Amino acid sequence: MKEKIIKFLAHEDYVSLKEDYPTPIKLNIPEWYKKLEHTIHNKTVKGCMPFLDTLTTGYLLKIPQDYSFKHNVRNEKGELDCFFDSLNTDDALLRAKSINLGKSCPDIHPIKQVEGSPYVDKNKKHPFLKILNPWIIKTPPGYSCLFLPPLNNTDDRFSIIPGIVDTDVFQNEINFPIVINGDKYPSLETVIKKGTPYVQVIPFKRDSWKMKIKGVSTNFLNKGKLFYFLKFLHIYKNKFWFKKKWN
Repeated sequence: MKEKIIKFLAHEDYVSLKEDYPTPIKLNIPEWYKKLEHTIHNKTVKGCMPFLDTLTTGYLLKIPQDYSFKHNVRNEKGELDCFFDSLNTDDALLRAKSINLGKSCPDIHPIKQVEGSPYVDKNKKHPFLKILNPWIIKTPPGYSCLFLPPLNNTDDRFSIIPGIVDTDVFQNEINFPIVINGDKYPSLETVIKKGTPYVQVIPFKRDSWKMKIKGVSTNFLNKGKLFYFLKFLHIYKNKFWFKKKWN
């Protein structure tokens, strides 16, 4: 099968900084997963191919620079507030970002844009920071991209708000609003370091779908239960699973 091409485009100066390149997300398997063992007597998630696919499907974007965050902390007036700053921005990144909305600093989304959503309380009723991404993403005709926090490998301090963009026709950088994990960190002072994984990019073909609902027999359901019992014996991996290529 011929490989599809996804292109990541940026200012020519920024492209020289190879350490900032997007990568296949399979190169960012978490250490805790690597250390797991899966045997017939010690069943773990490492034997689950659907879980592995979440860790290896698509491409990874990394935070382009250090960001200093003070979230839901007291300001000089004693009011709860949030502060952020871009740290150690190099000239190449500034040139790339100056093209992106004409700005060199993070952008903000006001609360009213998602009023009533769970994101408002999770972000402690503060505006949402938008990370300016220096990369334009280009997919073949008929293909879009799903943007998610890295599946099963998300930073516990923050995550992006997911979205889908028709990247075959949209010719601009895609920027990502982030939500601070206020459920775990009611108040947070931290530096999110350059290179921190923050977006999983999954290209997919746009198709038209129609759902149908149908009853099935008890025999059909029992076969499914047998399959569920056997899946830990690698039946799914050996008989049904397809190895995907993300290069």
